[in-house]
Amino acid sequence: MNNPHFSVILPVYNASNQILKTISSVLNQTERDLELILIDDGSTDDSLALMLSFASQDERIKLVSQENKGVSAARNLGLGLARGALVAFIDSDDLWASDKLAVHRELHQQNSKAAASYAKVAFIDQHASNGRDARTFSTVRSDELSVEQIISENPVCTMSNLVVRNDIIRTIGNFEAKMSYAEDQEWLARLIVQGHLVVGIDQYLVDYRLNPLGLSADLPAMFIGWRQLADQYAQADQISSSEAIYCRYLSRRALRAGAPAKVALAYALQGMRADRESFLEDQRRGWLTLVSAFAAFLMPRSTRVHLFA
Repeated sequence: MNNPHFSVILPVYNASNQILKTISSVLNQTERDLELILIDDGSTDDSLALMLSFASQDERIKLVSQENKGVSAARNLGLGLARGALVAFIDSDDLWASDKLAVHRELHQQNSKAAASYAKVAFIDQHASNGRDARTFSTVRSDELSVEQIISENPVCTMSNLVVRNDIIRTIGNFEAKMSYAEDQEWLARLIVQGHLVVGIDQYLVDYRLNPLGLSADLPAMFIGWRQLADQYAQADQISSSEAIYCRYLSRRALRAGAPAKVALAYALQGMRADRESFLEDQRRGWLTLVSAFAAFLMPRSTRVHLFA
């Protein structure tokens, strides 16, 4: 059997309410030359049964199961099984546009120096069907990604957005299995530190679901993970600036996810204290985040989610 062009790695833990749409968004890609590696990370709900049903109907699916070890260990298991020239990642509650893999394939065919690529992300409510009408999209850099950018606001946003050459992965190594937060940023920082090129695609290709109960909704834990990352990779004179930008990101995330208004304001003020100039350097993001964090006290949670998501 010939190796597929893409290996798609999808770790799953108790995601039975979202996994059907996520898997479908992979299998319905216009790029058909793929294998989908599903890793059940010790789910206790119906996730495994649902994945077995899919696997019995599509020979492109490879399903493996392990005891619960966390998302990094699950991705590492998938990496060991990946046979494709390009490896793509997707999380269990995210969605892809139907042409995502085709667009990435074309980029890598045209740019042989690109080790990895990412695109524009739509931030959507967990109940939305897609991000075509989303209010908020990520920003794709026109220049090469730097470690400082990865540490501060991470334009890649989510592993669901990343496609990487498999031969490069073999040189970078696995994800840090002990990390549950910032493990994606740590891996990206390692990629860039070793001199590899990460290229952006200024096209919307990924829907990122904002789940108030999800792993990425634990903002304090995210900050602790980020601090470990910054201490390892950031230059001493960059930490304050990076902290300001990351806190701005956490404040915006709190607003989008409908967290208590005091949480959004606390991160905004922490960012301002760390480095006011860096927090406000992007005037639209800076001032809008600050004003919105104060305004959030004047409106109910449902309204905040509707406005900022």
